[in-house]
Amino acid sequence: MVFSPTPIQGAWVIDPTPHQDVRGRFMRAWCAREFAAQGIVFTPVQANMSHSVRAGTVRGLHLQIAPDLEAKLVRCTRGAVYDVLADLRPESPTRGQWFGVELNADNARMLYIPPLCAHGYQTLVDDAETYYLTSAFYAPAACTGLRFDDPSLKIDWPLPISDVSEQDKRWPVLRTWDTGGR
Repeated sequence: MVFSPTPIQGAWVIDPTPHQDVRGRFMRAWCAREFAAQGIVFTPVQANMSHSVRAGTVRGLHLQIAPDLEAKLVRCTRGAVYDVLADLRPESPTRGQWFGVELNADNARMLYIPPLCAHGYQTLVDDAETYYLTSAFYAPAACTGLRFDDPSLKIDWPLPISDVSEQDKRWPVLRTWDTGGR
């Protein structure tokens, strides 16, 4: 795997190094040793999948707060998405900044998202699917988010937004968001 740091402290874009032959390709999707060699402490405990029907769909920005902080390792397994993280860590030098990268089934690229960074994505094509590992179990009481259209973040979504959940429309903006996530 090739690890490339992002402008957000502690977040990484990870490109696989596939072995290819006439049968197709084989690659590592996660390796504790390779992550540890980069100084990333990440032990997955849960895997999640999400399918979106229409291009332009936005999901997020989501995260879990203490005591159930979670890191995520996200990949797109079908279609293509524009994957985004926003740094909400109070002491981070990149707090209030965001980063986005295209993940698609062909490039098999992954995005590692540290705890207390909100995560979301926009589907770039119809029928897109993401698969992601988390370092904490789903804890409804710890779930929170940040508005996908927060005016202070100014996320540059690549397509007009076609669908977004009512919950995602109601998350707070960064100006009013605190480390308690409410």
